Amino acid sequence: MPVNKLVIPSFPSEKEEAAWWNKHRRTVEANLRKSIREKKTLTLSQAMAQAKKKSLLLPVTIRLPDQDIATARELAERKGVGYQTYIKLLLHDALRKEMTKLAK
Repeated sequence: MPVNKLVIPSFPSEKEEAAWWNKHRRTVEANLRKSIREKKTLTLSQAMAQAKKKSLLLPVTIRLPDQDIATARELAERKGVGYQTYIKLLLHDALRKEMTKLAK
């Protein structure tokens, strides 16, 4: 029996995203268990190795006010990610938005 692939939509708010994940939790978990059984999942080190192959990641040192770091830590914790990852996501999103504005 063919399995329909679960498509994850875009969400206008975190509240709506949380509701969607809650509603589809069993399907997502079943798909994950199936992928694990079929050995179609990656370890973190494998995923990092693939990411490194796709794009060169360069280390960067930047000085930020302690209050900005504290805020980033708090927001990152609420989202369940590390604060450095959260800052990287924010920077990536801001750069993408700026490039989109310049392209217009």
